[in-house]
Amino acid sequence: MAMMLDLDQLRTFVAIAETGSFTRAADAVFKTQSAVSMQMRRLEERIGKPIFARDGRASRLTEEGERLLGYARRIVRLSEETVAAFDETELQGTVRLGTPDDYADRFLPEILARFSRSNPRVEVSVICEPSMALMELARQGEVDLAIVTACGEGNPSVVREEPLLWVTSAAHGIEQEEIVPLALSRAPCAWRTAGLDALAGAGRRYRVLYTSGNSTAISAAVLAGLAVTVLAESALRPGMRVLSEAEGFPRLPSCKIGFIRSWSRPNSPIVDKLAEHIVSSLDNLSIPIAA
Repeated sequence: MAMMLDLDQLRTFVAIAETGSFTRAADAVFKTQSAVSMQMRRLEERIGKPIFARDGRASRLTEEGERLLGYARRIVRLSEETVAAFDETELQGTVRLGTPDDYADRFLPEILARFSRSNPRVEVSVICEPSMALMELARQGEVDLAIVTACGEGNPSVVREEPLLWVTSAAHGIEQEEIVPLALSRAPCAWRTAGLDALAGAGRRYRVLYTSGNSTAISAAVLAGLAVTVLAESALRPGMRVLSEAEGFPRLPSCKIGFIRSWSRPNSPIVDKLAEHIVSSLDNLSIPIAA
């Protein structure tokens, strides 16, 4: 009889693929790095094919590893769903999550997928508003939890820090204009303020040509070659190009991303669990590659 696959090994394998690192995966599954390495050696022995290939100091999935990953994710997900279906103590109810729409596009797929798998009976209501508006909604008890840019207001719990970048289209040269056309979010916006202050300090002339509270509209103007914008590193999209100081664009401050809780549900297990998934997802988020 063929030997069955080990669920714990598959869960560790998925964690390595999602975090991009044996070290981070070890933290995620609460094992030592040596234990994780041993599990992967045994999994490769069971499969009979190599699932990792060395790439300098890093490890990447082989073609067989990529093939295994699809099966492993389905097996782990089905196991979690099966346990949840027979767990009478699982969480039930609703939670209201706020996020700016640019963070929704980049962060929510991972957060909601993780949260839904472990809490299938919880309904998540998502509200998209700018960070400042979400902080006010949290103060009013209108959202239970909000992902926001930490900009000196509301004292959010910071989870992630990444650089702010000047971004233009990879296929156009609009940044070479003497008066730089900009596409920015509506004020008040920490990214908008940082960009305008940096240009003013460098003596670079500009005009705000496009303003919108919708990140898709801002990105459309940039990708069409009509304007330059300011984005956090994780918000980069294919077709975008990062501008440097050598091209006349001053260095920008870092962007701190975190979450804020409403006073109205300070001891809610549902909010606690969602906050845990936000921390885990933002901590392990990979950065997209731009041109």
